[in-house]
Formats: sequence, structure tokens, C-alpha cells
Amino acid sequence: MTETSILRIVTCGSVDDGKSTLIGRLIAETLSVPEDVLESARWTRRTGSTIPAGEIDFSLLTDGLEAEREQGITIDVAYRHLDLQNGNRAIIADAPGHEQYTRNMAVAASTADVGILLVDAARGVRTQTFRHLSICAMMRVSSVVIAINKMDAADWSEATFNELSARVNQTAQELGITNVITIPVSALTGAFVTERTGDAPWYSGPTLLEALRSITKASTTIEGALRLPVQLILRADNYRGYAGQLVAGSLGAGDAIKVGRSGVTAVVESVTVAGEPVERAIAGQAVGFTTVTEVDITRGDVIIEGSSDKVGNDRFAVEVVWMHEKPLARGRSYWLVSNSQTVAVTVTNIRDRVEVETGHRHSARTLQINEIGHIEIAADSPIFLDRYADIRETGGFLLVDRANNDTAAAGMMLHEMRRGINIHEQAFDVTRELREELMGHKGRVLWFTGLSGSGKSTIASEVQRQLHARGVHTYVLDGDNVRLGLNKDLGFTPEDRAENVRRVGELAKLMMDAGLVVIVSLVSPFREDRDSVRAGFAAEDFAEIFVDTPLEVCTQRDVKGLYARAERGEIPNMTGVGQDYEVPLNPTLVVAGTGELADSVAQVIALVAK
Repeated sequence: MTETSILRIVTCGSVDDGKSTLIGRLIAETLSVPEDVLESARWTRRTGSTIPAGEIDFSLLTDGLEAEREQGITIDVAYRHLDLQNGNRAIIADAPGHEQYTRNMAVAASTADVGILLVDAARGVRTQTFRHLSICAMMRVSSVVIAINKMDAADWSEATFNELSARVNQTAQELGITNVITIPVSALTGAFVTERTGDAPWYSGPTLLEALRSITKASTTIEGALRLPVQLILRADNYRGYAGQLVAGSLGAGDAIKVGRSGVTAVVESVTVAGEPVERAIAGQAVGFTTVTEVDITRGDVIIEGSSDKVGNDRFAVEVVWMHEKPLARGRSYWLVSNSQTVAVTVTNIRDRVEVETGHRHSARTLQINEIGHIEIAADSPIFLDRYADIRETGGFLLVDRANNDTAAAGMMLHEMRRGINIHEQAFDVTRELREELMGHKGRVLWFTGLSGSGKSTIASEVQRQLHARGVHTYVLDGDNVRLGLNKDLGFTPEDRAENVRRVGELAKLMMDAGLVVIVSLVSPFREDRDSVRAGFAAEDFAEIFVDTPLEVCTQRDVKGLYARAERGEIPNMTGVGQDYEVPLNPTLVVAGTGELADSVAQVIALVAK
């Protein structure tokens, strides 16, 4: 059996359902654990353990972190080898059950062929059980073994087993998981883990080990598809090659290939594995290759078969498990990382979220931590993604927070959106440079941010007046004004504010392209939203100007009466009262909202002149 045919198993379920003990017993009784590790598990005890010294604490065989042993929980994913004792092998991942570590479970499930879902017979089915089942379905785990554990604590009740089995099986069917095996087990006593016992005479099905032996590794790859994400460009004297792991198909000299993102074609000249020439490389191998003629191939490109009509796209419908403490909001921008590809993407729509207990979908405007949902994204440039159902390795991705590089979500591509293929940027003869030449100055965006009442609009108005007097073509996009028209459909929730900022940023970019100096006066309270807009401009085209005015001064001014209404509870999302304002970390300019107007304006005019 080749390395790529090893069965990959993920264990999941709610905390304290007995995953570590079950898997520890399974690998111990199949002789998949070194003797010294077993001996250590006989005499090592975690705090509060009731297992007598000399007996094996099976949970210690998978809990490798010191914090796990101290707390008696699984935190990180533990990977262990499993000998199925029929000539085949498996890699088994013990995933954590706690909600805060759901991201770890999702990562483990993304490569799994089989899921072992534990249900505590005494406690019953819990929300995290359904969440993990939903993630298994989302990650296209083809087979699920439902282990009703701690049956000894339920007196091996057939009625209890049938009730719990029926409930989980119903949700599995609704989620589209068709291959489900349900087994009563006791990780503590070992009943029905590797051997059959007389505890459940009403049960005639397989043991856990027998069930795993019966499952064959399902393919999630399109027949004949070639997929080679390029990870490295190889350079030497008179040599240019490309390297990466072949995740699907095979590659040999003379093969016609295509760069998935750009559609550029080439013919393979040579292929190497571990530095040695080979006639043909197969999936799972790390390969290097050269082309007959030099072509534009870079890190992040995906090499596909030359006859394929598939090309890169920039619009996708995707499914995500949201992992960030900050809710997902439409209009926010993230890094999408897939293999060696990294590109900025914007969330353009949130379609729905999954009710994990039923599998039903509900319309949603945001996703909270650990929620699963269907969203739409737009990339800043075309990327190559497969449908996750077709090829996992090139259909999965991560969304990463652009501000701090935290992983925000694990995602799967559902399908490309036609608009990404059918819409192309149209070039015109009259360019930005020609329009700026006609205007007599360059276009630019001045983005004023600060609390309501900080003086943004006052300063922006005077800046516009003075620039206009100097012959500079300007336009002010004021927060209140855009909400009277363009953004009248948006409220003041964090997700609506994100979309408000995104739309104003896109409009400002178009007006700047027309040659105008665009003056934006917008509270834009969240740093993440402002940074997303800023990232869409060249450094010299965008200036973030922070009008620094203390909240107490803004409250005293209260020109619009908003703070008074907020104090009365009439405005729940008022920035500075009901919502935080995140001060810019690296603004282009800081002006004092309590200083002289002339001084503040002079600072901005000097910035523009520079």
C-alpha cells in the first residue's frame, strides 16, 4: 500500500465523550504503540486520576501536551499510527472536543477519509456532536462511524442505543453523509473496540476495528486530472525548473501542461523525484520539472493537464467554518491561502448559516465563531481553485486576518461564479494619466476618520474650499450624505459598517481614477475595515487622516444630538458609547480636533502639496 493510500481517520465529538481513551485502547490493542510508551502509561497519572497504578491509562497515549495531561482534555490534534492488522495501515487523529478548539478539529477533518464520532450514552447527543458531524460533512469525510460510548454506564440499554443512533443518523442523512456505521462501545472496558463481548447480545454488527477494516479509501479526485501546485522556482546556471508536490494525476516528459491561473501552455521536458530523473511521477511525490520552452510560471501557480478548459477565476461561492472571535462581516477583506497561493479576497455576500443540530440552513448577515456558513468571495486577482468535492487538495483554503495573520476560517470551494468568468475589465483610450493631465493635478484620496463630533466634516469642508480656490478639482464623500442615497440600505451594526466603508472606498477609487482629489469624511470605527480599504490603493494615492478628539469633547459638542440619544438608549450602536472606536495605528497624518481649524487645515494642505 502506498503512502497516499493510507486510511486517514479523525475522531471527534463533544468534550469528555471518551475520544482519547477509545483511541488509546484501539492503538494499544492492535499493537500500534511502542512498549516503552505503554509502560509509561501504566505508571504516569494525571492529577485526579482514579485509575490504579499498574493499569494502562489509555488516554495518555494520545494526550501529548503537558497542558492536556494536567487538565485531562485534548487541546491539539494528536496523530497516531494504527495497524489495522489486515495488511493495511491508518493514521488516526484525536481531535479536541472543546468549542474553542473547533478549528483544530476542522483541520484534522480536512484530510480525513473516515470520521469516528463519539456520543456519550449517559449524556446523550450535544451541540458539539452535531457541529463536528456538520464539519465532517462539509469536509467531505466519506464514511462516519458513530461510536455510542460508555454503554456500560447505560447498562447496555438497547433502547438508549437505538434512540441516540437514530438521532445522529437522521442528521447525518440530512447532511448528505450516506455511509454511516453505528456501534455500541465501552472505551473503559474495551467492549466492541477490537473484540466482541457478551455485553450487548442484541447487537450483531461489527466491532470498531472491523468497521474500520471494511472501509476503503474514497477518491476525491477527478479521473485523469493533473494538479501540481508550484512551491518553488529552481534556478542554476543555464537551468530553470519548478518544484512542488503532485497532489493528483501523474507527470512525465512530453506531457502537455497548462498554468491554471493564466492558461499559458507548455510541454514538459524532464521530471525528477528526489533529484533523480524519472519517466513519470505519480500523485503524492515531490517533483521537479522543466519545460521545453521557458514560460511564465511562478510560485502559487497550479499546473494542470494541457487539454483542460479550466482557467483561474476571481469569484467563488464557498463554505466556511468561522474560527475568529470577531464575527465575519460582508465587505471585510482577508488573505486567502490555498497551497502556495495567497491572494486578497473580499467577502461580497453571506448567504446562510448551518443549524448544526438539524443541518437546516438559515439566512444570515454574519457568522459568529464556530458557525458554518455559505458565503461569496471576490479575489483581487484570478486564482485557481477546484470544487472541493472534486479535488480536496486544490479546493480547500484558509482565510487569514490581514492585520494580525490569525487564521479566521477554513473554507471549501463550492463552485465558481459566472460573473467572475464573464466580467472582464474594459480598457479605454482615455487613461487616468490623461485625465490628471487635463485636471492639472494628480487624483488622490484623503480619508478622514474619527469620532462623531470630532470635527472631520468641518476640517474636510475647509480643506475642500481652499483646494478649490487653488484650482484643485475635489469632491467630498460625507458619511451622512452617502447614507441618504448609495448606502441608505445599511444600518450601523459592525457588518453594515464594514459594507459602508467598502462601498465608499470603491466609489472613492473610481472618483480618484477620474482625476479628483476625493475627501472622505467617515467615522469608519473599525481598524480592520479601514485597513482593507487602504490596501486597495497605492501608498501615494491614499492618506488616512485621524482627527484626534477626546470622547468627552465630542460629547460636549454633540452637534447632531447623537450622544444624548445614545445615553437615552435610542441609538444602541453609537460609536464611543455602544460601539468602540479603534484608533489608527499608523495614520498618514494626525490632526488635533481641539486645535485651531486653520492649523489643522494647513497640515492637510501641506500633505496634499507634498
